[in-house]
Amino acid sequence: MLKPNIETFIGCDSDYASAKIVLYGAPFDSTTSFRPGARFGPSAMRHESFGLETYSPYQDADLTDCAVFDSGDMELCFGSPEAALKDIESRAAEILEDRKLPVLLGGEHLVTLGAVRAAVKQYPELHIIHFDAHADLREQYLGCTLSHACVLRRCQELLGDGRIHQFCIRSGDREEFQFAKAHTELHLFQFEGLEETVAALREQGIPVYVTIDLDCLDPSVFPGTGTPEAGGVSFRQLLEAVRTVCTANVIGADVNELAPALDSSGVSTATACKVLRELILALHQNKV
Repeated sequence: MLKPNIETFIGCDSDYASAKIVLYGAPFDSTTSFRPGARFGPSAMRHESFGLETYSPYQDADLTDCAVFDSGDMELCFGSPEAALKDIESRAAEILEDRKLPVLLGGEHLVTLGAVRAAVKQYPELHIIHFDAHADLREQYLGCTLSHACVLRRCQELLGDGRIHQFCIRSGDREEFQFAKAHTELHLFQFEGLEETVAALREQGIPVYVTIDLDCLDPSVFPGTGTPEAGGVSFRQLLEAVRTVCTANVIGADVNELAPALDSSGVSTATACKVLRELILALHQNKV
């Protein structure tokens, strides 16, 4: 029998009612400050995921054992960051209200703000664990306060001090690092302190949102991103960190800043797919 051609991330074809994890794409990159193209990340990850196996030897787990619904990409207004954020917030809120775990595929990093706005309304004690090359703590970028360079600053305004935990950071202006000393917990260059942070949050039962900017990876591993920064972590280091963070009380997550056209080899997209697979499996094993 002929069926519609509906492309999902590999192994993520459960129906919504039975799903525990829900993927949703935010193909938005209108505030990208250097090289654009992250809007094509979500669809590229779905398409290229079929180069993967559903089974992970890292975790001895298989996506076919998970109940994951892929809701596809949203249609977002490229001319208005605020309009796009409102739509992302609405989708995230719907998933959370249905007691499912939302996993957002970006898109530039600004899309995280929409998801966090929804999450903090349901979980007022929310903390964020943030993997990134960049601090993303600018008050404004070229006069714009809604920019991927400002996303964690806007999140801090929602959550307050000491509730954003940043890892792998190796880029930002002086004011951002001064702001971080006073308002966030920033860990330079690597994942040092992640286990202790996760253990403390887990012991207190604190809800956690995880945001993974893939440019935390070294550009030798992941060149297909808008603002690559030398000195990043390895793929294996990121996978270990993903498994660690998922032992916390994670209530939502995202993976962002893949710009597939910037790496014609396809390696960056394949890497992003594998990170997403491992994130889904770790969430499933620890949360579902």
